[in-house]
Amino acid sequence: MKREIIDKDLGVIALRKSAKATRYTLKIANGKIEAVMPEQGEEKQMLAFIEEKREQLIKALQKRPAREQLNESTVLQTNTFRLHIFCTERSGFYMKLEQGMLHIACPSQTDFSDEHVQEILYDLLGRALFHVAKLVLPWRLRNLAVRNKFTYTGVRVSKSKTSWGSCNARKSISLSRSLMLLPDHLIDYVLLHELCHTKEMSHNERFWKLMDAVTENQSKALRQELKKYHTI
Repeated sequence: MKREIIDKDLGVIALRKSAKATRYTLKIANGKIEAVMPEQGEEKQMLAFIEEKREQLIKALQKRPAREQLNESTVLQTNTFRLHIFCTERSGFYMKLEQGMLHIACPSQTDFSDEHVQEILYDLLGRALFHVAKLVLPWRLRNLAVRNKFTYTGVRVSKSKTSWGSCNARKSISLSRSLMLLPDHLIDYVLLHELCHTKEMSHNERFWKLMDAVTENQSKALRQELKKYHTI
């Protein structure tokens, strides 16, 4: 069983049953809610569960909206390269990153509305972001740490789509490849955010005082500006 319903606040909700499901679950993918229930589950109970989680789902959708369709008309300037998508007579998809331009070639009859095509294009874009992020972010983090007298135990670049970065109790920092979609000052804001967590793990008053100290009292404004961007 699988069907879709439309909710005025939540948009498209895909309802489906799964033999592997043991409970009612909700997840968001590409701006849509997928509601999964066990084979013996009841739609009435699933809808009640959605209603119970309505406010949380609304907030989650705001953070993870449907991604834009990539095609030949897409204009995207990342922190280090511009995206150029074009069609060619060659079969298959391929990409080349050179001189500040990421060229993604597509077969001549490519249907850009096809979700599978979008998966391919976003995968190629993600690979390029991951490549440049590994070159740029560790170096940038090290410079900010030295300048602001922070210490950390390690850094890695991830493919995270749920957060820009994180810092664990061991003072090891993880940074999303999606940071390369941001302008310089917002990249620095996220890096400083994680560095401040090496001194204060909670988002308490002491943490935000640290953030203000290293951002010239601009942490609130930068935090609001960051909400305009989304990971991929």
